[in-house]
Amino acid sequence: MDVNQLLEAITPEVYQRLSYAVETGRWPEGQTLTQAQRDSCMQAVMLYQSKHNTEAQHMTVAAGGDIAFKSKSELKRQFQAQQEDIARFKVSESEA
Repeated sequence: MDVNQLLEAITPEVYQRLSYAVETGRWPEGQTLTQAQRDSCMQAVMLYQSKHNTEAQHMTVAAGGDIAFKSKSELKRQFQAQQEDIARFKVSESEA
């Protein structure tokens, strides 16, 4: 299978499974990956990210194959913006 065929075969769901496997060293079902499997999964994840990752996180491969690094201040701004989107509930004094 060539690289283009591999990229076409990786769906977002497959990407999530591969990414989980790389991060944890296990498949979502719990089986441990061999080092060769983990290496192959990592290559597939990086290839997928190089084509589809338009909003790269800190230290990932962005669309086009560039490695994306975000500074600490950029990450703080991103997380603060996400926190503002989360609904907040005020606890009344009688519940506290």
